[in-house]
Amino acid sequence: MGRFQHAKKIVQSYFDAMDYATPATVAQIIKEHTTEEYQWRGVYPFRVQKSVKEVCNAFWKPLLTSITHLQRRQDIFIGGDNEITDGIWVLSMGHFMGLFDQEWLGVRPTGKMINIRYAEFSKVEDGKISETGLFLDLIGFMDQAGVYPLPQSTGSYFIYPGPRDHNGILTEDAPQEEGVKTLELVNKMVQDLSELNDSGAMGCPPEVLAKSWAEDMIWYGPAGIGASYTIPRYQLQHQLPFRNNLDGKKFNGHVCRFAEGNFACFFGWPNLTNKPLGGFLGLPGGGDISADMQVVDVYYRKNDKLVENWVLIDIPWWLKQQGLDIFERTSSICNPKF
Repeated sequence: MGRFQHAKKIVQSYFDAMDYATPATVAQIIKEHTTEEYQWRGVYPFRVQKSVKEVCNAFWKPLLTSITHLQRRQDIFIGGDNEITDGIWVLSMGHFMGLFDQEWLGVRPTGKMINIRYAEFSKVEDGKISETGLFLDLIGFMDQAGVYPLPQSTGSYFIYPGPRDHNGILTEDAPQEEGVKTLELVNKMVQDLSELNDSGAMGCPPEVLAKSWAEDMIWYGPAGIGASYTIPRYQLQHQLPFRNNLDGKKFNGHVCRFAEGNFACFFGWPNLTNKPLGGFLGLPGGGDISADMQVVDVYYRKNDKLVENWVLIDIPWWLKQQGLDIFERTSSICNPKF
């Protein structure tokens, strides 16, 4: 058995059990698959939960009550050694799909199918899951439910596909040298952008991106920003609005970063801190407020370039730090209490 297969089997066993979880059974299922000191991180409004009971009451029970027949649809499934700290982690990325049957987060139900983009990081220790980082695209969920809370996005949001080559589910361990190549390329790209931040430069010459990215790259950004295709359109529709409309950009590092085969991933808590000058997401500036960004990146390398990148940003948390709670605002408009 490959080095990461045991950890992947543990996580997949947990996922298989969760496919049949109900509000009444979910706590017992999670308890059976996690350690005593289990810690869970999630997007706003859930944030950090420090026990099975807490995460079930805050997240899983309301979700399973509101979105029935919930199933996980994976596009990428990899394992690896976390290069930030010791430990083996597993990433699952794809969509949760179900029927939106009861109100959730102040959003009225549609009674129709709904897809929620997710990326879930699981640390495996002593045969169980000890840490989870579960990131959801909740603005994408709101958009599908008909209550999109932001101005028109620069890119295009839709139900994003997995890798073009349909090779993201690594049940067998990939050759170690391929993961090394992927992580080296990702780290070089991160370093290039970090140097731009440190320099205070607002824009980004396209040749900086071309060192790491294929010309026909696809960037699958969070709802609120959307997806972009090719380096020029990515710069026009995301990178330059991000770089030119946010100041004081600081890279804070990552909690987890690893690669397997042609895929790599990371998340931070937070990854970035910045100050909105106005214009990003079509919103005004936030004065002198510095806001943290929790970001997930999942990469696909082909040959010596990055070709696809799936990104989740906890935009609701970034906005909350500036005084705008999109869930409270949506609920007060759609469910007024006179």
